[in-house]
Amino acid sequence: MQPTRRAAAAGRLRRFAIDVSPLRSSPAFRRLWGGSVVSVLGSQMTAVAVLIQIDAMTRSPFMVGLTGIFGFVPLLVFGVYGGSIVDAYDRRTLMLIANGGMALASAAVAVAVVGGLSSVWPLYALVAVQSALTAIDSPARGASLPALIGPERLPAANALNQLSFNTGLVAGPLIAGLLVTHSFAIVYFIDAVSFGAVLLAAARLPSLRPAGGGRRAGHSSVMEGLRWLKSQPLIAMTFYVDLVAMIFGMPRALFPVLARENFHVGPAAVGVMYAGIAFGALLGAISGGWMSRVHRHGRAIVISIVVWGFATATLGLTHVFWLGVTMLAIAGAADFVSAVFRSAMLQSGTPDEMRGRTGGVFIAVVAGGPRLGDLESGGVARLVSPTFSVVSGGLATVVGVLVLAAAVPSFLRYDARTAPGRRQVPAEAQESSNSE
Repeated sequence: MQPTRRAAAAGRLRRFAIDVSPLRSSPAFRRLWGGSVVSVLGSQMTAVAVLIQIDAMTRSPFMVGLTGIFGFVPLLVFGVYGGSIVDAYDRRTLMLIANGGMALASAAVAVAVVGGLSSVWPLYALVAVQSALTAIDSPARGASLPALIGPERLPAANALNQLSFNTGLVAGPLIAGLLVTHSFAIVYFIDAVSFGAVLLAAARLPSLRPAGGGRRAGHSSVMEGLRWLKSQPLIAMTFYVDLVAMIFGMPRALFPVLARENFHVGPAAVGVMYAGIAFGALLGAISGGWMSRVHRHGRAIVISIVVWGFATATLGLTHVFWLGVTMLAIAGAADFVSAVFRSAMLQSGTPDEMRGRTGGVFIAVVAGGPRLGDLESGGVARLVSPTFSVVSGGLATVVGVLVLAAAVPSFLRYDARTAPGRRQVPAEAQESSNSE
């Protein structure tokens, strides 16, 4: 009887544990995933170090929030036009070029800091360069995913990618918060070296040319992608709801000032705040096995964004540090759920020859939204107060996503089992991935 109860308990646990079948079925995906774990760690260390260093140099929430402009504009431009490049060339080659460029940018800033950096402009330049190259690298990876693991494993693979990303988001800020008290340069050097993991993994991938050989990059290709996206309201909704959440409900530019004025803690605790969102997402990923059994993706996205908004508003109201970090963790878990289902809807509903362009828009929204959020939260904090900025932003997120859901009710009714336009990947690409 006892062994039977243990077996039953183990079975229930497996229902909630993260699905790792894509790692077992695709060696190519496994290597790329492992390389991402390392590179994301370095990238998140740099993202936090830049904000802390600008805050230390200027003591201005607005100057910290200004990183949003330098991050968003390249993401917007290269996200839209970079997507057409991803649909024109071998996606493996583009990953190699983009990650190599980001490594060089981090190394250059590290050298500048060692030489006695006295201006914030090289830091803004680092944000801009890495944002531009991310806008090519991320669509290339996203467009390659169905070919590496197959459409039926997309939710599980996206959950694993979120696990990789949020592992870096947890550890990166914590490490950065400790290292910046000694040297900012060492953070940027570590970031430069970490890109080597992805470069090694991408070098061993099979050729990943778009279906049909690719569409010539350029303005006409971009416009074709935008017209297709306009004709797909459900896919477009995955972008709209995330923009609302990230612009109004992501006050990360205010974390240094909240730590100093609301929580009365030091720079190391700022790293804990940045890690709080990712820690919640990491917990969501580890226990996310249930997500493969959820088919109403639109409904799950809306619920998770509402939770995100309320958690953000509560963060602005509290002056208790541990409660604030708890709210960030809840927000992170909610964002994880939203990200997995938004990615699955986009990838399964987009033809392979169009995935680079829709992926470019996706990265412009996903990575550019928080950049606009930096600007919005910093600007409102300057005009009113940091507390008002955080609370009003969280409530605006809740109202905004509910209004959008009411305007497009088919989004709430979306069922992945019966969704039209669900497409398979080319058989030859799947066979190449699985046979390595």
